[in-house]
Amino acid sequence: MAAITRFVKRTTPFYSLARGFSSINSHAPPRENRNIQWVFLGCPGVGKGTYASRLCNLLGVPHIATGDLVRNELSSKGPLASKLSEIVNQGQLVSDEIIINLLSKRLADGQAKGESGFILDGFPRTINQAEILEGVTDIDLVVNLKIREEVLLAKCLGRRTCSQCGGNFNVASININGENGRPGMSMAPLLPPEHCMSKLITRSDDTEPIVKERLRVYNESSQPVEGFYRSKGKLLEFELPGGIPESWPKLLQALNLDDYEEKQSIAA
Repeated sequence: MAAITRFVKRTTPFYSLARGFSSINSHAPPRENRNIQWVFLGCPGVGKGTYASRLCNLLGVPHIATGDLVRNELSSKGPLASKLSEIVNQGQLVSDEIIINLLSKRLADGQAKGESGFILDGFPRTINQAEILEGVTDIDLVVNLKIREEVLLAKCLGRRTCSQCGGNFNVASININGENGRPGMSMAPLLPPEHCMSKLITRSDDTEPIVKERLRVYNESSQPVEGFYRSKGKLLEFELPGGIPESWPKLLQALNLDDYEEKQSIAA
């Protein structure tokens, strides 16, 4: 990986989170004036992008998704654009080396602009990527979002996109009764405005067999990654208790940020 540019280690970090995270009840003593360098993991459809984006807005750091990096490079006239176009058009997977190079460049550019940390969304996905990432930058914390499989399946099957405005919605109304000591769960649908209702389309790969296969493949590949970060004391496993209204405050609490949002609101 000689082409990889090592990301210079940060100097005044934003938040220092205690190691050894393992459950929703874990807390960490925050330190003022610290950057964050976090990763959000989780099955397809769990809501990584939603929660990572919310935290980025709250903490004032960029939300970096490797899929966006690939799309941005494809639309540019950069040195990798033609190679990426050929890979994507042939239906091949983008190599770890290319992904890491794009990520390294993005992190270095961000540091040059004075960005105070970042949250990576859905990367690394394999143990090889995790090991390579270690040589690029230091990750402070890995948040592994989890949710019941039956809920995840319903969420994926309920996804809809407006063919006109491109908005993303979800028509699934989830109500699961508690049993065997496990609490129930309710998630309201995220319905579109009336003028989008007749223009909703479903992704061609959002079928039950395909979604189940995606989950199987993800679970198989994610276990080594989770173990990698667990062994380093950087993994926070957070089981979503419901939709955003129920989960967001509990996630802030698990990250020891439950009073940070209120302080930011007062300061604003």
